[in-house]
Amino acid sequence: MAILQLIEPLAKNLGGFFVRRSLPYPHRQMVGPFIFFDHFGPSVLPTNKGIDVRPHPHINLATLTYLFDGAIMHRDSLGTVQSIQPGAVNWMTAGKGIVHSERSPDSERHNEATIHGIQTWIALPVEDEETEPRFTHYPAQTLPTWEENGVTIKLIAGVAHGYTSPVKVFSPILYLDVVLSANAHFTIPTVYSQTAVYSVTEGLSINDQPLKAYHLAILEPGHEIKVSAAAAARCIVIGGEPLGTRYKWWNFVSSRPERIKQAKADWRDGCFASVPDETELAPLPEVVTEANPL
Repeated sequence: MAILQLIEPLAKNLGGFFVRRSLPYPHRQMVGPFIFFDHFGPSVLPTNKGIDVRPHPHINLATLTYLFDGAIMHRDSLGTVQSIQPGAVNWMTAGKGIVHSERSPDSERHNEATIHGIQTWIALPVEDEETEPRFTHYPAQTLPTWEENGVTIKLIAGVAHGYTSPVKVFSPILYLDVVLSANAHFTIPTVYSQTAVYSVTEGLSINDQPLKAYHLAILEPGHEIKVSAAAAARCIVIGGEPLGTRYKWWNFVSSRPERIKQAKADWRDGCFASVPDETELAPLPEVVTEANPL
């Protein structure tokens, strides 16, 4: 068997905007350092509407936003203002604490606009959890992209097939965007102890076992894994080395429960830095369940 565990994400319709959350999941908190995996869209946002994720805090993790379609404007408490376009990477290291908002740019609100992409959170090694917060944007053309046997592969983060992504990471990681033409296939690198494939579309198989759309397949380690497509298809590959237990509550991730308790108090008491030109704040929730995508 090539598939160790098959995860059907929890889907949430946020007023016509679909979000599917695969991680964390019961009996599967992480894949390598990936502790959060959201697939949003594809959704069509009506004219004069858009995504409006109010300023909210993070600690002890990094966020990675990657789009297939559309645009998102990122603003944070460091003063960063950065639009992300398809194929580019927004990497935000929260470290000891950061606040950010994610909204549709004004240019995307004048007409109907499609939004489609992936957001992941990546746990930091214990020694880096309290690093200084920072933000880096990587344009699409800076990420290694290559073709082989009818497959186009973009290396979002990590090292694969002799290529190295410029995205600065803190621990061994693999993150690929893979587009397959009909009847094409590729082999997943087996250098990491934890690897998974997420089916962005239908038409995929793993070692000839069909994989439905919007499912995360946790792969058995130590086996050669072939991903093939009966029709044009797309998938995301993630992986890396585990970092140990992490605690997650709302937007906070840490190796220490007491650090999350402190972050909750800091947000409630207004101790986090603010985002320039933003007047709204996401309130600290009374109760958190993984059933509620952000």
